[in-house]
Amino acid sequence: MCQSSQIPINVEETPSFYGIDHYGFPRAGADDPSDPEGYYPPYFQSGHFQKYGYHVEELRGGFYWVTSAGYDAAFVVTEEGVVAIDAPPTLGENMLAAIEDVTDQPVTHVIYSHWHADHIGAASVFGPDVEIVAHRITKELLERFPDPKRPLPTRTFDDELVLEVGGVSLQLSYKGENHCPGNIFIYAPQQKVLTAVDIVSPGSVTFMHCDASQNISGWYEAQSQILEYDFDYFVGGHHMHYGTYEQVKLCVEYFADVLEGATAAVERFSRSDALADIVTGTGWDRIFVGTENWISSMANYTTRHVLEKETSDGRLWWERLAGATTQTKYHAYTVLESIRLERPRPDYRLRGENPPVFLT
Repeated sequence: MCQSSQIPINVEETPSFYGIDHYGFPRAGADDPSDPEGYYPPYFQSGHFQKYGYHVEELRGGFYWVTSAGYDAAFVVTEEGVVAIDAPPTLGENMLAAIEDVTDQPVTHVIYSHWHADHIGAASVFGPDVEIVAHRITKELLERFPDPKRPLPTRTFDDELVLEVGGVSLQLSYKGENHCPGNIFIYAPQQKVLTAVDIVSPGSVTFMHCDASQNISGWYEAQSQILEYDFDYFVGGHHMHYGTYEQVKLCVEYFADVLEGATAAVERFSRSDALADIVTGTGWDRIFVGTENWISSMANYTTRHVLEKETSDGRLWWERLAGATTQTKYHAYTVLESIRLERPRPDYRLRGENPPVFLT
């Protein structure tokens, strides 16, 4: 039962949406523009995809990309067997089907990009005899939080590892925490394919909150690290597409605009004087309401900055990347909080009465 001081909550409950008044998120979609033309590739409407739920495509030299049109994985066919990269549950046994579509070779190696279940939660489909390669931190996390569908790595590394299988070379690198601890770069120099999961999603602005990443400063750094590679094809782990170098650069440009807007928002609204006005404006007995207004002011300022800014080709972001109108507000919140939590502060409160303004 609601307390007398709480506004009654009305429910909108349909097969497509569960909504509540006042305290929840509103339904999205009615006023948002369609995703950019060409974002949804031909395979999405193909009979095979609609029936079986997966698409497999050779990028170059035996390196294949597999997608469920939400989650991506990859595999490389070598003279001595198949090296699989990740095993998302949304692909599951379709990962095996995709491999069987193109080769009779067995899977001999599996590489974990990182420990999250949404990307390797079906790794048990490869059976008990494969060699599983991952970063040391990934193994430590899986030992701490065991899951039989995510078997423990059998071979780990700290900084760099070159995996040689059947004439194919894969360069595995750990450059520090980004999306999560242990998330690695996987580069195939012969095929010029780079796999880096949960950093950017070609063709879109990625999933909300910077793809639920843990270290946003490291996540931004990873974007720059991606562009240091010489690649023609990019596997990012999500959505409808593999990417090209130019498509990755476009995603990096978008997130540079998010950082620019969030920095300006923090400088304007996170000043101690501005914060006091916003937080106490709702009353001393509603400080959390005031706090929400403070954070929302910064997120809204950032979102407007991004969605109204003319991009490098003269268009707006919603015309260039899918998801811009729905996901930007979540990215804005995450990035502005990372500025407040992870970036250097220009000042702090000085002692005494009526101290100079500082950033909170």
